[in-house]
Amino acid sequence: MSAANVQIGDWLGVKAPSTDSDILRLVEGRLATSVIKRLMGFGLERSEIDEAVIPARTLQHRRSRREKLTMEESDRVLRMIRTLSAAEAIYGSRERALAWMRRPQPRLEERTPLSLLKTDTGSRLVEELLIQIDEGMYL
Repeated sequence: MSAANVQIGDWLGVKAPSTDSDILRLVEGRLATSVIKRLMGFGLERSEIDEAVIPARTLQHRRSRREKLTMEESDRVLRMIRTLSAAEAIYGSRERALAWMRRPQPRLEERTPLSLLKTDTGSRLVEELLIQIDEGMYL
């Protein structure tokens, strides 16, 4: 089991997934809306979650009906956690990782990494940039 999977389990408040298939099952099983509170507890702002995961009004509606997040929203939560976890590993602290994710990046056409996490393609660009930074190819 990877350190990233242990962190995913910690961040979601569930047993750490052992494999990517376990992560897929979490997404397909749809996460509870309470995971949004956990994201905020990790330093993400409500507006950032609105933009990348689920708008506040939609979340309120889901909570009132005791519904879970959709698979797409659950996938966006995992994408956000995975990316923040990678940035935290590279920058050494959550505060520094969040600061980097909120800062416009020249390699991302002056967009912030957080703003790109709403799509799979955008998150791949962010993850690739983090790999390059980690390998010393880009600072």
